[in-house]
Amino acid sequence: MAGRFFDEKAGAVHCPTEWGWWQQTLEEVVVVVQVPRGTTSKMLTVTIRPASLHVSLRDPSTSEATPILEGALHSTVTLDDSTWSLEDRKEVRIVLVKSAKSAASTWPSLLKGQYSAEATVFESMEKKATLERFSQENPGFDFSGAEVTGNFQGGGPTLPNVP
Repeated sequence: MAGRFFDEKAGAVHCPTEWGWWQQTLEEVVVVVQVPRGTTSKMLTVTIRPASLHVSLRDPSTSEATPILEGALHSTVTLDDSTWSLEDRKEVRIVLVKSAKSAASTWPSLLKGQYSAEATVFESMEKKATLERFSQENPGFDFSGAEVTGNFQGGGPTLPNVP
């Protein structure tokens, strides 16, 4: 995906949380949840729905599940393209594919009313989304090291189509 290439060159803007962090591109939201070392996939319940996300961890000794993250997503996601994996038995990586894929659809929070990006982090996310948009609109130009000033909120300026 184009967003991943841009992310690799320009760097990601992480939004830290008590359970890990989340970040986004124009097309995806990536959620990383830290779990105890040695966690197996059988100990996890990860439910991705178009408008909600649930992650819980089951204690193998008591079989009780403790919710780590749950609620209504800020915006909807494409269920068939979203996925999760357990990495190194200590980290759950969830990739949510946004239904609305534009710089104007930058999420200010992961869940409605929860895990909001601080103002400066959200500003950085919007600037990065605007640069990623410019990169997609202008193939061959490298915007990964560029700085955005001025009108970058809501996806940046709408530029006229020049024939």
